[in-house]
Amino acid sequence: MKRHISITLLATALLTSGTALADVWKWVDQLGVTHFVDTAQPMFTWIDDSGKVAFSDTPDHEDAVAVQLVWHSRGKLSDMKAGETADTGEEIPETLEERAAREAAQAKYCQRVSEIHDSYTNAPKLYRTNDNGEREYLSKRETRKRIREIAAIRKDACK
Repeated sequence: MKRHISITLLATALLTSGTALADVWKWVDQLGVTHFVDTAQPMFTWIDDSGKVAFSDTPDHEDAVAVQLVWHSRGKLSDMKAGETADTGEEIPETLEERAAREAAQAKYCQRVSEIHDSYTNAPKLYRTNDNGEREYLSKRETRKRIREIAAIRKDACK
């Protein structure tokens, strides 16, 4: 019984000792610099007299404008790149869960496009449905063109 309680206490301590993950939000100031915050509370920003960006959770300045917060990810604020400029083209880091979800979605899309491509190439004839709900069969030229289009989509989706 003591051993069971010790293992339970150890597991509980390990689970609660790590830094809690929270939602991270981002916003871009008037100079194009991206800022990250761990709260969705309203924020306001303005350019102060020295030309620097100032911000606060209250509109303390006559030129203050509301910040548009955009959800960024789950994670720790300390993992974000402070001061990243919005126009540098730098990628924003993604969490392992976000990466797994993105890769799973890409794999599913690749699979679906591949299925469509295979059905087009194996079909005796391709058709489209007109406004009356009737089939209009594609010419051989239109069929080849459509298969080339879906092949290009497949190549891009399955990189």
